[in-house]
Amino acid sequence: MKFNRLFLAIFGFTLILDQLVKGWARAALNNGDFFANTEVIGNLSPLPWPGVFELKLIYNRGVAFGLLDGKGYLMAPVGILIAGFCLWYSGKMPARPRLPHVALALVASGAVGNLIDRVWKQKVTDMFWFRAIDFPVFNIADACISVGVVLLFIAGFLPGALPAETPTEPEPPADPQPETAPEAPEVQPSPENQREES
Repeated sequence: MKFNRLFLAIFGFTLILDQLVKGWARAALNNGDFFANTEVIGNLSPLPWPGVFELKLIYNRGVAFGLLDGKGYLMAPVGILIAGFCLWYSGKMPARPRLPHVALALVASGAVGNLIDRVWKQKVTDMFWFRAIDFPVFNIADACISVGVVLLFIAGFLPGALPAETPTEPEPPADPQPETAPEAPEVQPSPENQREES
C-alpha cells in the first residue's frame, strides 16, 4: 500500500499546528509553561472578535465540544482506529480526486491530536469560543474532524472518489482440441476388378 503524499502533508501540518496552539494556550496562563498540566483556566483574549469569537482556555475530559464529560478515556482506542482506518483507506484510493485525501487527513489529524492530550494529560486543551452563541469551546483538532467529515460527505458524490475494485482477469479459454484429419473412406473394389482378379 502506498501512502498518499497529500494526506501525509495535511495530516502532519494540522497535527503540529494543533499541538502548538494548545501549548501556547496553556503557556499563556501558566507563566509561559508550554507543557503545563494544571487546572488553571480563564479568558486568553477577547480577540479576534470581541463578544463574538474569543479565546478562552478550558480543559475537556469528555469528547468533542465538551460532550460526555469525564468519559474521554473511551475515545482513546476509537482515535487509534479512526486514524488507522483513514491512513489505510487513503492508501487504497487513487491520487485523484484529491478531496477525499484532504478529508481523511483532517479526520485522522483531529483524532490523533486529541488522543495525544488524553494519553499525555488525561484531558483535552480547548481554546476557541463562539461567545455570541455560547458554543462549546473547541480546538483545532475538533475543527479538523468536523470539516473532514463534511468534506467526506461531499467527496462521496465525486466520480472516482471511492477505491476502484481490482478487475479480475478473465480465465484463459480452454485449449482447443487438435483437429484430426478425416479418415479416408475405404475404397471398395469394383465388380470389374473382382472379375479380372478371378
